[in-house]
Amino acid sequence: MCLILFAHQAHPDFALVLAANRDEFFARPTSAADYWKDAPGVLGGRDLEKGGTWMGVTRNGRWSAVTNYRDGTRPEPASRSRGELVARYLAGDSRAHVYGEDVARTASAYHGFNLLVGDAASVHYVAHAEGKSRRVEPGIHGLSNHRLDTTWPKVERGKRLLQTILAANAADPEDTLLALLADRELAEDGLLPQTGIGRDQEKQLSASFIVAPGYGTRASSVLLIGADGEVRFRERTFGENGVLREDRAFRFTLAC
Repeated sequence: MCLILFAHQAHPDFALVLAANRDEFFARPTSAADYWKDAPGVLGGRDLEKGGTWMGVTRNGRWSAVTNYRDGTRPEPASRSRGELVARYLAGDSRAHVYGEDVARTASAYHGFNLLVGDAASVHYVAHAEGKSRRVEPGIHGLSNHRLDTTWPKVERGKRLLQTILAANAADPEDTLLALLADRELAEDGLLPQTGIGRDQEKQLSASFIVAPGYGTRASSVLLIGADGEVRFRERTFGENGVLREDRAFRFTLAC
């Protein structure tokens, strides 16, 4: 997943509003969002190669999402799957701050990552590059393939649009959030980050929704956790060239 925009305790009707795109090679086998057979309380997609996931939520409101940290280096062959970090949290019962601290201690076992873990009380962020866990303050935040709230063009644009959507105060903002995630506009050359992959590739990856040969945005997901305990999860999955494959929607009330 390469773009996560979220509002944490920033709206009277929603404890969490999250919109995220997962970018991945199309050759990597994946299952679309559903409740997991081996952990029925977990809802999310599944990486069928390693068994982890990029994002998910549980029936009691625990949620997590991960992106890779882009610095131009290749993963070590022995590195563990970053999706394991999300799956282990969702299937477990650790509080977000405890889990974040545990992950920070073992971060070197994984290639570069950014991890968000949340529960009813808080949201915590673990960056491989920082080697520590920290609490995320209430507000609007954005995360791509660098650290939380790094001023990359698509992060800054996404945060502004999310603020506009929240200000509109729509009771059901799912479609508007999905439209935000569908933005294919490329950043201007002078605003591109330098992460060691070359200007042309930086340009290609600067859009919120990525379309590239063999690689691109494979899932756009929206998660809403209402102040009233209602959870809404919506996911659109895509094939190559941004062709829509499925649009799945789930609703449930938080378990006590």
